[in-house]
Amino acid sequence: MLFKTNDRILFIGDSITDAGRLVDPEGIGQGYVRLIRDYFYKDLSDLNLKVINKGVSGNRVTDLASRWNEDVIKLNPNWVSVSIGINDVWRQIDQPTMEQVYPKKFEEIYTRLLTELSEETQSQIILMEPTVIVEDRQSEGNQKLIPYVEIVRKLAKVFNAILIPTHRVFIEHLAGMSSEILTKDGVHMNNAGNKLLADTWLAAVK
Repeated sequence: MLFKTNDRILFIGDSITDAGRLVDPEGIGQGYVRLIRDYFYKDLSDLNLKVINKGVSGNRVTDLASRWNEDVIKLNPNWVSVSIGINDVWRQIDQPTMEQVYPKKFEEIYTRLLTELSEETQSQIILMEPTVIVEDRQSEGNQKLIPYVEIVRKLAKVFNAILIPTHRVFIEHLAGMSSEILTKDGVHMNNAGNKLLADTWLAAVK
């Protein structure tokens, strides 16, 4: 495990990260972040790791940009785990009249945010691939998602970040023989989906 005693690990992203954190007395939510936090408490209690959840439902990369300084830079955590991209694609399908964040703009904004993080803090970076849009490998959402996943993989190399291969793992699950459903509605995780997210994250950082 890469973490050191008293490290603060900040998670930022959309509703998959948020998972009801604003109505949770602990501010952690009921998603994959809680499962990771609980693992830290149970199995790495000697490290006294602090988990901070800054997920916000509905966020796109443009929304992260608007709150990046307040929610990330000023907090100067030891680690920042970013999960973004699902809404950037979903809005293209669900709300086509809204101003869209296509791959080029997504990459430009994401690059700027990570550059600021690298230049203004000592935070180490963890980048999560966006997961899936509908539990069908050939869905319109998953096809549109491909360039965004590739951008996250590229940025992980550029910024020497830990890459969490969540898209690959979810697609492999859909390609397998398992009939287990991972989402409530094609996007938001059920218990099994959150478990797969947390397991994939922990495996990548060990």
